[in-house]
Amino acid sequence: MKKLLFDFFPLVLFFIALKVGDIYLATWVAMGASILQIVWLKATKKKIEVSTWLSLIIIVVFGGATVYLQDEAFIKWKPSVLYWLFGAILLGGKIFFKKNLIQQLMGNQLQMPETAWNKMNTSWALFFIIVGIINVYVAFSGHFTTEQWGTFKVFGMTLLLIVFAVAQSLWLSKYMQIDNNQQDKSS
Repeated sequence: MKKLLFDFFPLVLFFIALKVGDIYLATWVAMGASILQIVWLKATKKKIEVSTWLSLIIIVVFGGATVYLQDEAFIKWKPSVLYWLFGAILLGGKIFFKKNLIQQLMGNQLQMPETAWNKMNTSWALFFIIVGIINVYVAFSGHFTTEQWGTFKVFGMTLLLIVFAVAQSLWLSKYMQIDNNQQDKSS
């Protein structure tokens, strides 16, 4: 639970700063919080995950462009670019390197047949791509204010992630139950 809160630290601070200030203050706060996360992890000699580094790089690049050019479009692109990057990494790892990155990440905690790992990898990649598209719509369709986009970014995208993870878990438990039944019949 601590790790989850730690990972959401910049996002929560971004939301608070957006509510009390504006998108530029929120962007500064998110960049600062992301840098502080890395400093804290380094100082405490904890492992820094690749996703944390990618997030830092993207927030500094897109946040820096937002602040420097005084154009909120850059920070609004940041979640989509990050999610599309995650999706591309998952798909690219499987297609070009024959590596299932989800399986490599979670393989020690979960035993599943190869087909289930492949479906899980593909579904997460597609989830990231679709959520990136939804973010672009909310950010740039003209139907939502910047504050509404910020609320969606913090709560809507997080809710989508939770709902997808729960659905994925339910699917996996069903799949594993079928697999266990097949193994029982073959014994």
